[in-house]
Amino acid sequence: MVARDTAGLVVPLGMPVLILVMNGIASGTDEVLPGSGGRTVLEVHVLPVTLTTVVAMVGVVNVPSFLAAYRRTGILRRLGVTPASPAMVLVAQGIVGVVQIAAGLAVALGVAVWHLGAAGPARPWAAAGALALAVASMYAVGMLVAAVAPTPQSAVALGLLAFFATGATGGLFGPRENLPGVVRDVGAVLPFGAAVDAVGAAWAGSGMPATALLGLAATTVVGAGLATLWFRWE
Repeated sequence: MVARDTAGLVVPLGMPVLILVMNGIASGTDEVLPGSGGRTVLEVHVLPVTLTTVVAMVGVVNVPSFLAAYRRTGILRRLGVTPASPAMVLVAQGIVGVVQIAAGLAVALGVAVWHLGAAGPARPWAAAGALALAVASMYAVGMLVAAVAPTPQSAVALGLLAFFATGATGGLFGPRENLPGVVRDVGAVLPFGAAVDAVGAAWAGSGMPATALLGLAATTVVGAGLATLWFRWE
């Protein structure tokens, strides 16, 4: 079903690459960011925003829309009386989403490295860990959206609202330093901005901000807890 959803496949893969190319050209691929150990704006800001966008689009928008569709059409209810537990659908959907995220990250990294000249992360394992934590937090938000959305259309609407709300305060539309103080501080804790900060720090080889790690962890725990409490199979 995911493979047949053209928009669900193209948007998480195509839109982040478009953001990467446009922002990479606008910021300059060789402009060194002060205090980043010789890293460029592309590597420390634009690329982390792009990778986070891939994760957020799949976790916050795509996954809940499918789960809401399964519930609306009665698939989860019918599975509840068979040996195939509805929980298996959640696991399968999560695995498919991770595969889709991996494909999106590979495409974005390929474009950044081979066409824009970006270097790899100074701390690869830290970058992988930050992305894994970002996936967990975005999935938690997506599951919460799926829990409260009564229809697939409302799941898409709520998912997009959550995506753009966290993205706008997290650097999706420009450096977060340009935002008002309170908005900037809130964006640093919300999952999008926290993921951008953590991935950017791993790329630059610096220590990850504690606020970013705590924000991602808190989102994962709170979002998953509320989703478990409110989710209904029917």
